[in-house]
Amino acid sequence: MSAGYMFEPEVERLDRAGLRRLQLQRLQASLALAYAKVPHYRTGFDAAGLKPEDLQSLEDLARFPFTVKSDLRDNYPFGLFAVPREQVVRLHASSGTTGKPTVVGYTEGDINIWADLMARSLAATGVRPGDVVHNAYGYGLFTGGLGFHYGAERLKCSVVPMSGGNTEKQISLLTDFGARALAATPSYALNIAEVAEQSGVDLAGSPLAVGVFGAEPWSETMRAELDRRLGIRACDMYGLSEIMGPGVAIECEQRAGLHGWEDHFLFEIIDPETLQPLPMGETGELVITTLTKHALPMVRYRTRDITRLTDEVCACGRTHVRILRVTGRNDDMMIIRGVNVYPSQIEAVLVGFPGVAPHYLLTLTRQGSLDHLTVEAEVNDSRNEDDRAHLARQVRHHIKSLIGVSCEVIIRLPGELPRSQGKAIRVRDLRQPAE
Repeated sequence: MSAGYMFEPEVERLDRAGLRRLQLQRLQASLALAYAKVPHYRTGFDAAGLKPEDLQSLEDLARFPFTVKSDLRDNYPFGLFAVPREQVVRLHASSGTTGKPTVVGYTEGDINIWADLMARSLAATGVRPGDVVHNAYGYGLFTGGLGFHYGAERLKCSVVPMSGGNTEKQISLLTDFGARALAATPSYALNIAEVAEQSGVDLAGSPLAVGVFGAEPWSETMRAELDRRLGIRACDMYGLSEIMGPGVAIECEQRAGLHGWEDHFLFEIIDPETLQPLPMGETGELVITTLTKHALPMVRYRTRDITRLTDEVCACGRTHVRILRVTGRNDDMMIIRGVNVYPSQIEAVLVGFPGVAPHYLLTLTRQGSLDHLTVEAEVNDSRNEDDRAHLARQVRHHIKSLIGVSCEVIIRLPGELPRSQGKAIRVRDLRQPAE
């Protein structure tokens, strides 16, 4: 099959041996930078009895210590930077709702690489120079908005910097400007589709053709819903602020896994319990090492995302390893009476279930010594209370049959659950520690 349009065709089609040689060269330089300039890494390497020059092959990386999110908080705000703060041209940060925020920084060179990778990623999904790209990701300290903005401009698109919220205005601009691509979280894209339908606007019949969605886990059933309701090809994008932001990996038009850009990142899968590397194709936790970042190099960063890798060449012709759809996060996993459950599994049951709208909220409580799960979803029409109770019993039975967990299901009226303006809040944990 034809490779189609590529933003950087030579590197996107580089053979596996060439990619590994480039990775080794860049990894050795990145480890040397981290050791020389970041006390946290120097202390960690020394404690493990390692120097950067001990890495003579990519496999040697497994001997080096991991980096975790708490390391960024412990070194707040600039303790992990490998360059003087004066050379950092932009700062982003997390919300810090559970403690000190995590701060990430970029040199001018880092920003340019990020823009190139975002342009490469958008091109892989089918976005083309000259397209109108409607950007409904949040701007500000969140990396999503500016990451997409700079990448779309680098691809020479016309960018609509809408950010999140004001959904009616979003729909008006989507139609008036003839946007061909929509960038948003999948939950907010679904909200846009719902409001458009309620307003009598046919986005599925508009020029809109490509959706680039990320920043939260979403299921194949959610993808099918977005494809149908918006008339698009919905593609998954992966990224995280600690590594770069959006654009670390992207689905191409084949939608057969996310191409992880191996010329700038090294991907590992580890067993989250033993912390040992797993072979290609096995499911575990994704670990990423940056190869070209200067302000904030990351060595073996534990993402907590559960997935698997494949190095089979994609039908599109790109050779970079593919990250298969992230099924959940270690820290998002719920254990309900001995059953491991990810929110995305519940979503897969709810989205597309007859009579149920694709909006839900999961609440965890503790009843005695046992955890209890309540699933709230909406009916997609105005059914009476008895009909909603019957539907709730059907959904509860379906969840039990497919996932193996018992839960309470409450079916709400249309519009009763809160709508996402950015990253959706899917889980409320109201458990108190057992006494």
